[in-house]
Amino acid sequence: MFEKIFKLKENGTDIKTEVLAGITTFMTMAYIICVQPVVLSKCGMDFGAVMTATCISSAIATLLMGIMANYPIALAPAMGHNFFFAFTVCLGMGIPWQTALGAVFISGALFIILSFVGIREHIVDAVPQSLKSGIAVGIGFLIAFVGLQWSGIVTKDPAIMVKLGDLKSGPVMLSIFGVTVITTFMLLKIRGAILLGIVGTTLLGLHLKILNFHGIAKIPPSIGPTFLQLDIVGAFNLGLLTVIFIFFFLDLFDTIGTLIGIAEEADLMKDGKLPRARQALLSDAIGTVGGAILGTSTVTSYIESSSGVAEGGRTGLANVVTSSLFLIALFFYPLIRTVGEGVTVNQSELHPVVAPALIVVGSLLFKGITKIKWGDVSESIPAFLTLVIMPLTFSITEGISFGFISYSFLKCISGRHREAHWIVHVFAILFVLRYIFL
Repeated sequence: MFEKIFKLKENGTDIKTEVLAGITTFMTMAYIICVQPVVLSKCGMDFGAVMTATCISSAIATLLMGIMANYPIALAPAMGHNFFFAFTVCLGMGIPWQTALGAVFISGALFIILSFVGIREHIVDAVPQSLKSGIAVGIGFLIAFVGLQWSGIVTKDPAIMVKLGDLKSGPVMLSIFGVTVITTFMLLKIRGAILLGIVGTTLLGLHLKILNFHGIAKIPPSIGPTFLQLDIVGAFNLGLLTVIFIFFFLDLFDTIGTLIGIAEEADLMKDGKLPRARQALLSDAIGTVGGAILGTSTVTSYIESSSGVAEGGRTGLANVVTSSLFLIALFFYPLIRTVGEGVTVNQSELHPVVAPALIVVGSLLFKGITKIKWGDVSESIPAFLTLVIMPLTFSITEGISFGFISYSFLKCISGRHREAHWIVHVFAILFVLRYIFL
């Protein structure tokens, strides 16, 4: 049955590999189950209900991606989008969270419409190879940078922005141990290196009392306080058109950036194009709508899925596993909280168990840098700006923006504007207008 649905042999994988990949992906993105309720509770949403909505929406969207597109790309509420939702829209603009959920729903509904007509698919196909490679490397750079910060190896500094952290600190040493274990297992070609590293780091952290054990399981919190509480009518207010556009805008390019990045890592691209892109984008859009109905911010494809790809995941069967774990997580939240627990060191919150996986996964995505045409300035500069802006701004969207704008500009001034798809030029103009007016 699995062979018929997911075409395992055709994709050079097997059930064991896909199960391992699905577990690994879940372990590297499980932190969102803890983070999302904290962020959205700041604007008045019920902590427990948001946690439940996060698990259920992630499970549904991830399963849809696996069945509809047959890709090992998991989905969950997006980091960055949740901060925009809570701190900019709700707290900054004074908009009720119910209305903000309505805006998320509208942006997702618009995505569904565009997915059916194939516009989003054409956008993915129109992105030039140099930018695709730059996006993949940039995402890897961003993942690694976040991992270095969450490990405490790199820390903020008021004078020079970032500096080397306290390597003698217990949590930092625990992260270094995790990176060492993972890379050693990878060098020895031991399957499941990332997952085994996470497990080993967790056990050591508990033994050294760096991590706190919060228990095993409990009954899931009620979703009632957030389920169907969205205010769609209120979101159609003229003053919220900008908010809807930004939700739409962020989801579109974060999704495309993530799909391209992970597809490049998994060798899923065919002649520079992503097969079944329409199905992948549609499942992402449905996930956003479903998340808004359940009571959480924008649901989108997760760059952490690259950890499962690194373990050999190539089909949607990995997503079935990840989806199931999100549902199981409803009952084992205390244990997941232990794995993704934040440890405060010098006023910085570290995640010493998850960080090593992010550092290693980020490094794996750097191989795409060899596909950039460094001898052609009109190709290399846009790719460079794309890959360097992402980690420096903590935004996939900004990296893509700079890449599109510079690519279109350089092709035009060199008299080679036809080398760029017209969609690239259109979005370059839209990006410029965004910076001017938004």
